[in-house]
Amino acid sequence: MRCGRRYPVAMTSSTPALQVAGRGRPGNERVAAAPGRWAVWLYFLVGQAGWYACVLSAAHRVAWIGEIIALILIAIHLLRVRRPDQEFKLVATLFAIGWIWESVVRDLGLLAYPTGGPAPGLAPLWLPALWAMLAAQVNTSYNWLKSRIVIAVVFGAVAGPLAFRAGAALGALRFAKPWPAAIVLAAGWGVILPLIILLARRWDGVGAIAVAPGVDANGGSTSRVAE
Repeated sequence: MRCGRRYPVAMTSSTPALQVAGRGRPGNERVAAAPGRWAVWLYFLVGQAGWYACVLSAAHRVAWIGEIIALILIAIHLLRVRRPDQEFKLVATLFAIGWIWESVVRDLGLLAYPTGGPAPGLAPLWLPALWAMLAAQVNTSYNWLKSRIVIAVVFGAVAGPLAFRAGAALGALRFAKPWPAAIVLAAGWGVILPLIILLARRWDGVGAIAVAPGVDANGGSTSRVAE
């Protein structure tokens, strides 16, 4: 591929959905490429399908169905990305953060769920499963937010409560204290989503890595040049 100046590019496979970034960038930066447009839309649509699977199965008291679907989708994602170890770190971290956050909101009495958690004080398992699926979309569907932290704050503050409102409309949960819950969700997601974006900057296993001349993706020297 042509990248203006010639830069060595470290790639584990040739995937047309990924475009090498760093065109014309001098210096020693390593830049993760943005995924191709079709990959962005594919992950978005599959992510929405996974969200509906978890929410609807929870609403019908068969949450395990959505949890299995989420597990399958995450496994497929990890099998297909360039650096699954990086993506796994992101998925595992968001799963843990999500379970803690959702459990706190539940224990505050702001939201009520028809399906109980696996242990007292814990939110239902399908909620952190949604977070894990979100982790699979951060470096794909929501990659555009990485350079727009302020937009991520606003997007999180608006989209967070709306997602829960949609889940409530489908019967997966109930707003026990509507206004306090909306305020806490807006404030929380206004902080959480930018944090997720920062973590995704650190752990990006999806994009190809463009590096400066003479340096490979691991920091060593290389003589491979992308045309």
